[in-house]
Amino acid sequence: MPRNGAHVVVTRVLGAVTAAYSAALVVSPRILAKPTGLAGRGGEVPGPVRTLIAAIGARDTAIGAAMMFATPGLPLRTAVATRVAADLADAAVFGLTLPDRAARRKVAVFAVSWALLCGVFGLRR
Repeated sequence: MPRNGAHVVVTRVLGAVTAAYSAALVVSPRILAKPTGLAGRGGEVPGPVRTLIAAIGARDTAIGAAMMFATPGLPLRTAVATRVAADLADAAVFGLTLPDRAARRKVAVFAVSWALLCGVFGLRR
């Protein structure tokens, strides 16, 4: 575990990674549609799926930015708690409803892992 204060730096890096990945989802929904099994056979992303992935990307870009710029203390912990809650919700929804069983497990494990990583570093007092 990083020494006191270093966890803020790690949290900001996690926020930057979150924001960058999430902004990429807005631009290219295929990044998420393909591993979730929501892309068509040729890799095309249906309009409604594109819309939902873009919304998820926009939400997570905002959360990542909050993790990058929130004042240390309660504001930063609140941003991280929001990230953790969103990831756990994604894990539950995708993990229970994706059409492909292997995709459900893979996406749920990734989302829970990211939630844990962000929580371990970002929810410290």
